[in-house]
Amino acid sequence: MDEAFPALIKDGVMYVTASYSRVFAIDIASGEELWQYEAKLPDAILPCCDVINRGVAIYDNLVIFGTLDAKLVALDRKTGKVVWKVTIGDYKDGYSITAAPLIVKDLVITGVAGGEFGVVGKVEARDPKTGEVVWSRPTVEGHMGYLNGKENGITGGEAGKTWPGDTWKTGGASTWLGGTYDPDTNLIFMGTGNPAPWNSHLRPGDNLYSSSRLAIKPETGEIVWHFQTTPHDGWDFDGMSEFIPFDYKDKTGKVVKAGATADKNGFFYVLDRTTGKYIRSVPFADKITWAKGIDSEGRPIVNEENRPGNPDGADKGSSVFTVPSFLGAKNWMPISFSQKTGMFYVPTNEWGMDIWNQPVEYKKGAAYLGAAFTIKPVYEDHIGALKAIDPVSGQIKWTYKNRAPLWGGVLSTAGGLVITGTPEGKLLAFDDATGEILYSFQVGSGIVGCPITWEQDGEQYVAVVSGWGGAVPLWGGEVAKQIKDINQGGTVHVFKLHKTKK
Repeated sequence: MDEAFPALIKDGVMYVTASYSRVFAIDIASGEELWQYEAKLPDAILPCCDVINRGVAIYDNLVIFGTLDAKLVALDRKTGKVVWKVTIGDYKDGYSITAAPLIVKDLVITGVAGGEFGVVGKVEARDPKTGEVVWSRPTVEGHMGYLNGKENGITGGEAGKTWPGDTWKTGGASTWLGGTYDPDTNLIFMGTGNPAPWNSHLRPGDNLYSSSRLAIKPETGEIVWHFQTTPHDGWDFDGMSEFIPFDYKDKTGKVVKAGATADKNGFFYVLDRTTGKYIRSVPFADKITWAKGIDSEGRPIVNEENRPGNPDGADKGSSVFTVPSFLGAKNWMPISFSQKTGMFYVPTNEWGMDIWNQPVEYKKGAAYLGAAFTIKPVYEDHIGALKAIDPVSGQIKWTYKNRAPLWGGVLSTAGGLVITGTPEGKLLAFDDATGEILYSFQVGSGIVGCPITWEQDGEQYVAVVSGWGGAVPLWGGEVAKQIKDINQGGTVHVFKLHKTKK
């Protein structure tokens, strides 16, 4: 059950996904398994970063999720039987689905994974009752979008404008983490992944809309605004991280409709969520080398000496040591926001990488990187660091350091708790204001899921899925060697919070 997104609970039943595109329905009162669905996957699937799944969506009597062979499946909520199944992309080309779908205005919204295979990213809206496409919006400029089966204009730029030659045809920018819907602005916020290939010398230009946040109209798929965190990305700094809406008052007392995101590139950004205008940023990772900072427009001041060399140039693809590593200062694991403290809680990793470029040519269904790497810790005593960030002042208020990388999501509660887990198997609850550890429980295997909370019969519960896996043991280099003895496993753990006396 590695890299599990939050489980969903409806009418006393928990729906949780697991590796190899499986779904479980569990009675939350007894823990009894009610049904299990296991997708019949072909042998030739091409998952980039382990055989993971990050959750389901619920619509009426349906449980909807994506599979590693790029299908969207709707199951009957009571029985687990298939109601409909549609193909989102050709898995033989490298397409897959790992993110949980999103339900918005009687539409089911999905993205795709596969940027490491040179796919073309996209966001699609479908009828949740039938799986029929309503609109499709590619996330690499130059490709055509569709609304109700008719061409609906390209993605906001002509072919080749920020992609030279034919590079836009295999541009990546996959939407592999899913999105967020903000009813206040009626916008879907979707992050996009790295451009393909990783070797940036093969695709000069900003390469829109890779490594970006997109604001999309749910009715039509129109891109209202975009913000690119790493133009001309050469380090695999996907911009896929969740964009969290929040409001705050500026110095004049005006309410600012903002949104925040913690990027793989090591910077925490605050934007105007209605326009995408840059407000501020702060480095939340230590010892960043790839950029010297962020300018007044939100564009990185790139340290070009830290870009991996051109294998066809004079430097023959020279290696550089870059911080953060391509696994990111923050990867898939969701941050959380507390309305009580006004702070964001960011699971951070302090690591770097030796990275060098190599010649590569696109071949359908083959890895399309053009780079090699070795990941190394930045500090001797820790890699993971949970950080509490004030999005208005940019200050980091407190930090918890963890020896292994933090690869699980974070939950904030109105009662003043910040809850997350560690690969060593500890479920930890912190005081949201101070970072003091208030509770610790050893679940027996690594936690790389996201805790959830709910109320039942007047009691508050917390659940988390454990099970070590995902990208770190696969791609972690020297880091993976350090944590090779972490226990595997796949279990759902449920806890009840004690009531406090007034």
